[in-house]
Amino acid sequence: MFRLLSSLLLVALASGCGRPSFNPSTRVVNGEDAVPYSWPWQVSLQVEKDGTFHHTCGGSLIDPEWVMTAGHCISSSKTYQVVLGEYDRSEEEGSEQVIPINSEDLFVHPLWNPKCVACGNDIALIKLSRPAQLGDSVKLACLPPADDILPDEASCYISGWGRLSTGGPLPDKLQQALLPVVAYERCSKWDWWGGSLKRTMVCAGGDIRSGCNGDSGGPLNCPAADGSWQVHGVASFVSAFGCNARKKPTVFTRVSAFNDWIQETMASN
Repeated sequence: MFRLLSSLLLVALASGCGRPSFNPSTRVVNGEDAVPYSWPWQVSLQVEKDGTFHHTCGGSLIDPEWVMTAGHCISSSKTYQVVLGEYDRSEEEGSEQVIPINSEDLFVHPLWNPKCVACGNDIALIKLSRPAQLGDSVKLACLPPADDILPDEASCYISGWGRLSTGGPLPDKLQQALLPVVAYERCSKWDWWGGSLKRTMVCAGGDIRSGCNGDSGGPLNCPAADGSWQVHGVASFVSAFGCNARKKPTVFTRVSAFNDWIQETMASN
């Protein structure tokens, strides 16, 4: 395990994880077009239907051979590919890396229950069929330390190609939105998410800006003290009443609760 941690650290240091070549400015609902390639670990997970691949979820590149996404984004009966270096899905921009995924390289958390998203453990790893080529438009995400908890109102960004409104269209360009963290103590109140919220989750946003369908699996990007960005969350679910319902922030799987599983899965595969 120590050897794995050392190798992951070396890869992260060598690649400058969490440090975009193009700084984010300040849909994701009520978001804005992101600066191109300012979230260079952002992945478009695409599923095959009738011979064509379509965007279905987001994800984060955490190693040249590994992508982190949500458990509910994965089905063993479907065929997937990952697109790295994507920004405008309507154009061939020359930076894209399209990588097929083998069915045996999908690893959903063993405690994920597809019939109970609020039960937690909504996280999965995908091993790429070939390593990503790192550069300005494709970089690795940094993960937070184990058990790290964000403070209330921490300024984080969601990014993705999810719907611009409840039932609305998918955008062509990558969207971002500022989603302040809502601490567990507030977000778990009875008139917020109540018992649906687990300690292994993190809330962010609210009734103005939120994630939406298609953002699932994508990152909650939060600044670290050293100036880098860390992916603290994997977009998991929103309210059944809509993507920006009052007192129903977007709920993310808290990455820092799953460091051991991530490391062990990568080491053994």
